[in-house]
Amino acid sequence: MNTRALAITGAAAGIGRAIALRFLTDGWTVGAFDLDAAGLAALEADAAPLAGRVVTGTLDVRDRAAFEERLSAFVADTGRLDVMINNAGVLVAGQFADLDAAALEREIGVNVLGVMHGMHLAFPHLRATPGSVAVNLASASAIYGQAELANYSATKFYVRGLTEALNLEWADHGVRVVDLWPLFVETGMLTDVTTGTTESLGVRLSADDVADTVWQAVHPNAVQRLSRQVHFAVGRQARVLALGSRFSPAWLTRQVNKRLAH
Repeated sequence: MNTRALAITGAAAGIGRAIALRFLTDGWTVGAFDLDAAGLAALEADAAPLAGRVVTGTLDVRDRAAFEERLSAFVADTGRLDVMINNAGVLVAGQFADLDAAALEREIGVNVLGVMHGMHLAFPHLRATPGSVAVNLASASAIYGQAELANYSATKFYVRGLTEALNLEWADHGVRVVDLWPLFVETGMLTDVTTGTTESLGVRLSADDVADTVWQAVHPNAVQRLSRQVHFAVGRQARVLALGSRFSPAWLTRQVNKRLAH
């Protein structure tokens, strides 16, 4: 069995589940955490015939004390933490002024505080494990603020900024920090979600597409290592948008996003 250990939040379904299974297939020990106990039980069943070992636990990532307890217990079991993946997230879509304030606060709590807790609590364990990596699930909506996804987009700008800053801060400790920028992914998160950009761009990615990119981010090729790549766009559309934003003037990026959002 592979001795490497990975912890992931939001692991019971969708992207998190696909990532967990991808690494379990290769023999990793995976700490899978989520609020959905039934989903975690289903993950355990699917992981049983795989080469790796899964350790599950229910967790609300907004609860720092519970997060610390789960992560510390997992590392006590494995003796190491090679990869921390902050994947748990929620999405609220619609015109910002019409959305429920409690739903917006929950979105900030999960997408921002959850990632902050995950990074802050994982750092001592990552620092103690040579060659460790922290992977944050951001979004292509961190390229430019998205109409009808304003609050969600803002939370992903936080993830982007935190990733960039900690990639610099933690380099001296031997910890690599990266994030992923997928566009819309066919998971339960997009159930009943229709915006201008989903209509313009469609939903072209699967959870496995994201899991494959996470695997690549954890195992970078020579070019990615030499360039110290921080952001990993998922899919051709996201790569085009990310590349365009780097070289186009701000007014043109705004017009493109306005057009996509109708």
